[in-house]
Amino acid sequence: MRVDVMSRMRGVAPFPELWERRTILMVEDAEEIAVLSLPDLVCAKKTQRDKDWPMIRRLIEANYEAFYAEPTAERVRFWLREMRTPELLAEVAERFSHEARLLSDGRKAIRFALSGDDRGVQRALDEEMERERDADREYWRPLRQELEQLRRQRDRGR
Repeated sequence: MRVDVMSRMRGVAPFPELWERRTILMVEDAEEIAVLSLPDLVCAKKTQRDKDWPMIRRLIEANYEAFYAEPTAERVRFWLREMRTPELLAEVAERFSHEARLLSDGRKAIRFALSGDDRGVQRALDEEMERERDADREYWRPLRQELEQLRRQRDRGR
């Protein structure tokens, strides 16, 4: 099993807050395993890596499917803020139109979903993804430069 440990992540709350919101999983032959809550995991996965975006989409789709019949206010807000599937975002916006209208100023994809503009929803989702990917590249740029400098220094020392 691979375990990634990071001392901080872009766009994610500090560890004490993450710990308060953690999800506890029970695994066969194990005690409890604490993992990031789904909203925090989604935030952590908004990176420049191609493989993270389909995972975000699947995680939110699975959550929507699992809790379709139990739509708490918190879940509805999460779905409206984070849904990456145009058809499902349109469905959530229609099912919870009042909440969607309240959140539409902060997310262009919701505005397009409320107006029935499928292409607009997809364009807005693509723009969101590119903004997050750009922000992630900028966040990691100084560390990459530092690591490159260290590598060059090491290579010169050989």
